[in-house]
This record gives sequence, structure tokens and C-alpha cells, in this order.
Amino acid sequence: MSRTATPNPPPITGFGYVRPLGAGGFAHVYQYEQDMPRRIVAVKVLETRLGEPRDRSDFEAEADAMARLSSHPSIVSVYSAGVAADGRPYLAMEYCPDSMRARTRGNPARLDIVLDAGVRLAGALETAHRAGILHRDIKPSNVLIATTGRPALADFGISSLAGRDSSHEKAQAMSIPWSAPEVVSGASSGTPASEIWALGATLYTFAAGRSPFESPDRRQNTQVRMSERIGRARYTPIPGAQGYEAFDAVLARAMALVPEQRFASMREFGETLQQLQRAYGFDVTPLDLVEPSWTAPVVTAPTGPRGPVISQVRPTTRAQRRAESAGPEADRDGLVPDRRASPLRAGLIGAAAGVVVVGGLLWIASALGLIG
Repeated sequence: MSRTATPNPPPITGFGYVRPLGAGGFAHVYQYEQDMPRRIVAVKVLETRLGEPRDRSDFEAEADAMARLSSHPSIVSVYSAGVAADGRPYLAMEYCPDSMRARTRGNPARLDIVLDAGVRLAGALETAHRAGILHRDIKPSNVLIATTGRPALADFGISSLAGRDSSHEKAQAMSIPWSAPEVVSGASSGTPASEIWALGATLYTFAAGRSPFESPDRRQNTQVRMSERIGRARYTPIPGAQGYEAFDAVLARAMALVPEQRFASMREFGETLQQLQRAYGFDVTPLDLVEPSWTAPVVTAPTGPRGPVISQVRPTTRAQRRAESAGPEADRDGLVPDRRASPLRAGLIGAAAGVVVVGGLLWIASALGLIG
């Protein structure tokens, strides 16, 4: 949780507030209970209201990005998005009770767990890249643990979509301990190669219990000092680990100073991590990739500001609907007489029909001379 005062959770129609969960650079996260269907969800609420068109555009971009990727098992699912009663925008998402950052801070994870998470996250990010989406804030605290125990990537809050960048303020946001040298220096706002670096740095943190360029001397961990160390990109093997040489070699390639010397894609990175699993005798984690057709953007004509879908069906009475469907048959009050026959009316109609039929038969018989 942030040490700053947590804003009051907003009232959201269809959701009941439960408790605060945490805070990020631009938002607070709360636990709510959804009314229908009944379930616990995490609701990310932006700190500021959507005053400027660009703010609304950034919010819609994040919601769209997560929705397009929600079918991947290692990406946190988004259920809905909107603007709360107090004007703050929100995202209702899958609730994940823990994070890899919390589990591994000062407590290195076993190598089999690190490799499993690495393959899953590589598949998630390869899926995002194929959809034209960069995460741009890959770090341990954004790797959550779902209720099934699987790692799931969250927070596309400063994501970049193909042909579109987030606002300048958010584009400058980064998490320095896990950011690539070209991002820290400002030479790039993010590429698939920089995300390969960030995933490598994140996996290092899981295995070492600290970020790769963090010094044991806390006084040396200022933003300036750490940026300088990242800029040199001198890889240090996982401290105190035995038999991690092959793993260190893979991470050193992922975190090479020159982007072109890194893996060519997240898929290649993930497949290399699978090879490590085989070499170490671990179970091989599937590299899940969602077909691009399922993550393609929905192309619609611009219709102005987006918001909750408003039903186009007018609230009418049954009588009004009958009148509209009847047309000229409606009476002067705009209503159509009930076409459902009452028992008496049905009997009269039946009797009249019988008279007509009998009369017709008698006329035919008379014409043929059968009746005198």
C-alpha cells in the first residue's frame, strides 16, 4: 500500500466496496464485490477525472488493450470499464490475491518457479506484441498471482498501441530497476527488444530476491546511480546460486546492452526458457500464444465519447406496442382492439360459419334437384 492518504473509494453501480488493495503511479486499486454475477473483483480507479480529451483517450486505450488480451491465461482479465459517480474512471478486473514481487522480495524463488513464470509471461508478451501492443512497465509488482496460482501480467496503464502513444507524462513513466538502457536514457520509449530486457530483469529479481542493478549499499541505489549501472549493462550472475550458469547465460543475452544482441522476439526468449526447463529436468511449461485474429482491434466508426451502452428500446406498454404494429387498424385512441377471441365471440363466429356452410350445401342440393 502507498504511504500517502488513500482517496475514498468511489460508488460504482453494481459493485460494493470491500477494502483497499494498493496504489500505483496514476491510480489506486480497491477490492469490490460485483453484484451480478456475484464475484470478488479488483477495481483500478484513476486518481484524476477525465478532464482532457487526451486523458479519456489514454484511459480508453488501456481498457481496450487489456480487453483485447484478456483471453490469454497469463494476462489479468478485464471485466468492465466506466466512469464512477464521482467522475473518476475505473477498470474492473480479475482479482489476484498476491504478486510475485511480494513473494520474492528478499526471498529468492526456486529456479523451476522462475522458469515457469518466464515461459508464461513470454507467451503473454508475444501475444501482446503480435497485437501491436507494448506493455512498457514490466516489473515484479505487475506480475500478479491468480487464484489458480498462475502468474498473470497486469497494468497496461502506460501501454503503447501500434500507431499511437500514450500521453507524454505517462510515456515518461518507467520503473528504472527493470527498464532497458535505451529507455532509461530516453533514446526509446519502448520496443519489443526493451521488453525482452525488462522481462529478463524481472526474472532475475525473482531468482535473486533483488533487482539486477541494485547495490547491497542502499545509499548507492539512487535513481542516478542505478541509471548509470543500467547504462553500462554489466551482468552480474545470480548471487549465491549453484548450477545457474545456463540460466545466467540466457538472462545475460536478454539483457545485452545492444538491443540487436538480445533475443529476436519474446517467442524466441520463451522457447529458450523451455530449453532450460528440459536441461534442468523440470516440467516444460506450454508457451501459450493467442491467435492474432482474436486480439485484433475492433474497427468501428467514431461516434463521439464512449461510455455505457444505452438501450435504444423505448419503454412502452403492451397496448402501445400493439398500436404501433397495427398501423391503420388502430382505433382513435391509438389502441388496437384485442385480437384474442373471448369464448362468446368465438362461439358466435363459429355459429355464423356453420350457417354459411349449411346454407351453401342446401343451395347445391336444390340446384341438383335433390330437394323438392
